[in-house]
Amino acid sequence: MAVEDEFYAPDGLDTSAASLGHERPDVPAYRALAEDLRTRVDGEVEFDEYAQVLYASDGSIYQARPAGVVCPRDASDVQAAVEVATDHEVPVLPRGAGSSLAGQAVGPGCVVLDMTRYMDDLLAVDPERQRATLQPGLVQDDLDDRLAEHGLKFAPDPASSNRATVGGGIGNNSTGAHSVRYGITDAYTEELEVVLADGSLVHTREVVLDSEEYEAIVGKDDLEADIYRTVRRLVEENREGIEEKYPSLKRSVSGYNLHKVVYENEDGQQVINLSKLFVGSEGTLGVIVEATVSLVTKPEETALALYCFEDLVATMRAVPEALEFDVSAVELMDDEVFRLAAESDGYAEYVDVIPEGTAAALMIEFDSELVDDFEAAVAETDDHFVEQGEAFDVVAAYSEEAQADIWKLRKAAIPLLMSLEGDPKPYPFIEDATVPPAELAEYVQQFEEVLEDHGTSAAYFAHAGAGTLHIRPILNLKTGEGIEAMHSITEDVTDLVLEHHGAFSGEHGDGMARTEFNPKMYGDDLWTAFKQLKTAFDPEWLLHPGNVVYRDGRDDVGPDADRGIGADMRENLRYGAEYQSLEPQTALDFDDEGGFSDLVELCNGCGNCRETGSGVMCPTYRASKEEVQTTRGRANMLRAAISGELPEDEIHSDRFQEEVLELCVGCKGCKSDCPTGVDLAKLKAEVKHKHHQEEGAGIRERVFANIDTASRIGSALAPLSNLASELPGARRVMEATLGIARDRELPTFTSESLVDWFETRGPQVPESEAEEKVILFADPYTNYSYPEPGKAAVEVLEAAGVHVQVPGDLPASGRAAFSMGFLDDARDRARRNVEALAPKVEDGWSVVFVEPSDAVMFQDEYLDLLDGRRPEAVSAAAYGVCEYLDRGRLDEEIDWRDSRETLTYHGHCNQKATNRDHHAVGVLRRAGYEVDPLDSTCCGMAGSFGYEAEHYDLSKAIGRILFDKVADSPGETVVAPGGSCRSQLGDRDGHERPPHPVEKLAAALA
Repeated sequence: MAVEDEFYAPDGLDTSAASLGHERPDVPAYRALAEDLRTRVDGEVEFDEYAQVLYASDGSIYQARPAGVVCPRDASDVQAAVEVATDHEVPVLPRGAGSSLAGQAVGPGCVVLDMTRYMDDLLAVDPERQRATLQPGLVQDDLDDRLAEHGLKFAPDPASSNRATVGGGIGNNSTGAHSVRYGITDAYTEELEVVLADGSLVHTREVVLDSEEYEAIVGKDDLEADIYRTVRRLVEENREGIEEKYPSLKRSVSGYNLHKVVYENEDGQQVINLSKLFVGSEGTLGVIVEATVSLVTKPEETALALYCFEDLVATMRAVPEALEFDVSAVELMDDEVFRLAAESDGYAEYVDVIPEGTAAALMIEFDSELVDDFEAAVAETDDHFVEQGEAFDVVAAYSEEAQADIWKLRKAAIPLLMSLEGDPKPYPFIEDATVPPAELAEYVQQFEEVLEDHGTSAAYFAHAGAGTLHIRPILNLKTGEGIEAMHSITEDVTDLVLEHHGAFSGEHGDGMARTEFNPKMYGDDLWTAFKQLKTAFDPEWLLHPGNVVYRDGRDDVGPDADRGIGADMRENLRYGAEYQSLEPQTALDFDDEGGFSDLVELCNGCGNCRETGSGVMCPTYRASKEEVQTTRGRANMLRAAISGELPEDEIHSDRFQEEVLELCVGCKGCKSDCPTGVDLAKLKAEVKHKHHQEEGAGIRERVFANIDTASRIGSALAPLSNLASELPGARRVMEATLGIARDRELPTFTSESLVDWFETRGPQVPESEAEEKVILFADPYTNYSYPEPGKAAVEVLEAAGVHVQVPGDLPASGRAAFSMGFLDDARDRARRNVEALAPKVEDGWSVVFVEPSDAVMFQDEYLDLLDGRRPEAVSAAAYGVCEYLDRGRLDEEIDWRDSRETLTYHGHCNQKATNRDHHAVGVLRRAGYEVDPLDSTCCGMAGSFGYEAEHYDLSKAIGRILFDKVADSPGETVVAPGGSCRSQLGDRDGHERPPHPVEKLAAALA
């Protein structure tokens, strides 16, 4: 019997949105299907409207609501789901991270099998044979991390490898920047465990034709036997067509791999390996539940050379020349990518090295398995491309850090392009065509003529060395004219690709974007063979019908039904001519984003928010593995709400508020980590503000929004106020009445505030003797609960010769009110602070903060709350304390004592989002400490979030991710600037609350 409603629970903590207890009624049309699935499947079965919206789109231009979602726990769950769906005649669609660009992770009316929540294990590694066996939901970067100890890696490396799954890569036949060296996924897929359309489980591997093993398989009376017989027949009957129609390219993933399923193995035997056929089939032939893949050795070192050209076509002419050298990658980026990166918070720093006037750059990589002397190799290509060629400059990168920066820029190209302001966007639909590299320059010139004929332009980037150039025409797909232009451009470009003996898809697959054009590429005979192949594997056409291959009508090959009939790239668009969205009046300024709805629509579905190995975004997903807890999921739900796809008042429902919005911790990681800059924290604050206006607010929300008042009272009553929560039953009452978690350690209050201490002590550096003057902002936590970092900040600033004042008449920054959605209160506090501080700032004072979230409130959110020159001036004069010391190198004026301590540094997520968290590391190192800066996400406390009873488990689970990173660090002492972070870290068993970095600076004063 299935276990109903048992959700993903790391370490016994319930981190699911379902734990909030809201009803999740199945969509009536699929209620019976959902009920039957729950009787057979152990994993989650989600057939409510939210699940449909969350899985209706991927990283493409397409959107179609599925029937519902199943998160299988194992292969038997997949078998059960396929069998039940078949009984109900509902299609099935396996899905990985949903980062696909052609719409192949989207299926109207399908049962989506989300393989990422549970089926993500690495089952075995055989270093000697260089093979790994794994489940399909395993993220590729996670696989490579596990393989690193053996000096191995999985060769195909798509730009989305930090969230894309290996199973998705197999379904798509993915590859990446190193295809000139390694080829594509089908070359590395050796064996598979696959659930067929009838629910049976088969093991695909090399089977020698006409051997006993082969005869035993085909001698059976079952689906597997029929498949083997049909595949062999189709290959033998179409040898001539296969030889003629499949292009001779390193990358060609259009259609089915009929040209690779029968081959001569290393022992000289003719074998059939259905694994090769499942690769690139996009879930239309079966559901992969286990894969054995071959691996390659990982080069110990690499080097990059970025050759800069003043002309795009000249760059293309250099591509075949680059392939004459011993290169492992040849990539291209154009000036549009550079421009958008320069305007992005998260990527601006990586484009600094690009010389002015670069129209396009060719990126060449060398690795130590091919080249012995990197500098000599680069000198040789310098001579060829710069001294004797058309490049005008070169950027060489030998260190891992410098290379990583360039690769980050290259891998961000796709989502960066989608951040283009306005409705016209560089959309993916013909971006994946591949031609022989020698013909690339001519192809690009002809492509530009097609674009000119249609009155548009495009952005260019990607795998030039393999002839796969991602060219994205800029169109407005919210208009009928733009949609028809898309179709017309595709017709013209596919003709052009055939003239160059190319492929319509070199890595991104067919999906909804290109299936329509596969008959043009393969001709009538092979197209008929594809339909026969599909029917052999899936007689009822219930596995992702309409992708890769389609039927012309009910009388065509296949079942007597409408499934799989027709394919039109203009259907099931995410936007389309009928799309409309509301542009609400907002309390915050959204002009820089083009408006509230434009900021929501900036989410292109690329799925960067599902990354778990680095960066900040998205901490709740990392702990829950739920799509609703990603930035993409929240943006998709908001878009559905403002476009009328959800009922009008759904956005104000308890479920929407609590599952979609309140599970966002407001870390702001998406502001920088999301390549299109979808600032969910800002969107959340705006929607919560509107909700408070419409529906009112609870007592707990008001208490937390005004935590400065509560803290002031607590300090005035200390130490008695600290005893209140320790009274018998007090914590249970607090949880029952205010919803404050009984198990969370609560902050205590000090009777002498930071302001009180400073009034008694006074400044030690007279204003008349100081070149720098600072207002140290006394945030509520530092002022009333933990003044030590504030005192340390005063001491360190004064040691640097700074005159310091700590005024007691300033209101709180408004951070708490802003985060809770009380924007009028936040604006009032912001206005009062600006009025008080602007004269000081105009007189040369700076405003310095101990608490990072308050610093960022001044630096970022004040500009959304207030207009005018004075708020901008105060914002520009606001700094975190270590940021202030570092920017002016004031710490170099300080006499530090010799310290041999090693520190583990956990930066604050708000400062990471605004690229300000690195300052503390620099100052600490100059003060004599060794510092290990963690690549960590939010701590999970996030102000009030970790105190809220319903979020306690999720907060703890996020915290444990941080704890693991701290445990792996060589540091002796962990330091963190955020008060919430220090509280979370202090709640670890056997650990005390860690110090603020400025406290360690104070301790290092000579």
